[in-house]
Amino acid sequence: MWERFSYYGMRALLVMYMTKYLLFDPSRAADVLGYTALESFLVSVFGPMNIQQMSSQIYGLYTGFVYFTPFFGGLLADKLLGQYRTVYLGGVLMAIGHFLMASEKMFLLALVFLILGNGCFKPNISTQVAGLYPEGDPRRDGAFTIFYMGINLGAFFSPLVCGTLGEKVGWHWGFGAAGVGMMLGLLFYWLGSGLVPHDSLTEKTAVSESRKLTKDEWASVLVLIVLCALNIMFWAIYEQQGNTLQLWADEKTDWNMMGWQIPASWFQSFNPLMIFIFAPVLNMFWSWQAKNGKEPSSVMKMGIGCILCGGAYILMILAAKAVPGAEKGSVFWLVGTVFVFTMGELYLSPIGLSLVTKVSPKPIVSMMMGVWFLSSFIGNYMTGYLGTFYTKMPKDSFFLMLCGLGIGTGIVFFLIKGRINKVLGKFV
Repeated sequence: MWERFSYYGMRALLVMYMTKYLLFDPSRAADVLGYTALESFLVSVFGPMNIQQMSSQIYGLYTGFVYFTPFFGGLLADKLLGQYRTVYLGGVLMAIGHFLMASEKMFLLALVFLILGNGCFKPNISTQVAGLYPEGDPRRDGAFTIFYMGINLGAFFSPLVCGTLGEKVGWHWGFGAAGVGMMLGLLFYWLGSGLVPHDSLTEKTAVSESRKLTKDEWASVLVLIVLCALNIMFWAIYEQQGNTLQLWADEKTDWNMMGWQIPASWFQSFNPLMIFIFAPVLNMFWSWQAKNGKEPSSVMKMGIGCILCGGAYILMILAAKAVPGAEKGSVFWLVGTVFVFTMGELYLSPIGLSLVTKVSPKPIVSMMMGVWFLSSFIGNYMTGYLGTFYTKMPKDSFFLMLCGLGIGTGIVFFLIKGRINKVLGKFV
């Protein structure tokens, strides 16, 4: 919860901070350590970019690399430190990164610390959840949904705290609050150390060296890689919530309520609020389906998730037509869109996490969790790349493009589910 508080507090402010403050003044941007070199590189690859497009690229690189480094964090845990200590290391690195955000000059260095910290934290905290349950325990899917609710409790409160401080008091106050959240996370992890699985590096090394993977295990790994490849497009369109949809919330949404101007960053709280409202409802629905022999397989659930995420953009297409030019529209366009997003996310993300822990061969489970997050790296970078079209295309065409990508990916899941189910058997 506290780690997500720190991450989403940062995410709620990042694009607005760049477009409205840091990159808005060229002299201020030039003072950022490493920015001139990064800008030159991006311009050499993609051509000249305006402030929104440059901010979108940096947002995509940051959120992308947050999901790239877990592959190496999984290896670090499997081969050297163990999961428990690697989680600690990740928390410390992220706390340093958040506090470095207090310095404009250190902006890019701060992002590097946050990226490295996430890499250590992400794959290993998820694997520890799986370690709470014995092999084949049917409660594991439900446990990951509860875990997901805890994550989103932090994600709900962080825009309200960090976003409000950042927009109303000062950007650096918001980033500092995110750092305090990460320190609290480390404190609670230490206080609860007796409740989480402690791994033995000696035992892990013995397991890794005791045998090679079997033919069936390699087949499972191959299937997971295919699912990870499809996962890319889901995150490419879903993560626009922190990028172009946050800009829509800031520029095209009327946040005035009885004379009080609500901070636009509160938009980021819609999704986590809906997750911990609807996750238990969806869990009960799946249980009812299971009792009646109608519950979709994990692969089908993931396909449904992609279709829902793409379909959510139908509302944004309508919003773009209803709110032309410089006008501002109702917040309910975003509420409806995020509701459908949330249903899609619940069908895909916790189910995918659970599937990886169930299907991955034991000697490489943390590494395979890293592979899952590696697909999110590419997807999140694609978020930044696709976001550069936000100011190049008519808004309804932009949202139509995202809609088509999501629904098309969902259809592919349905087309290949038979072959995948045959390989994974009882796990799906």
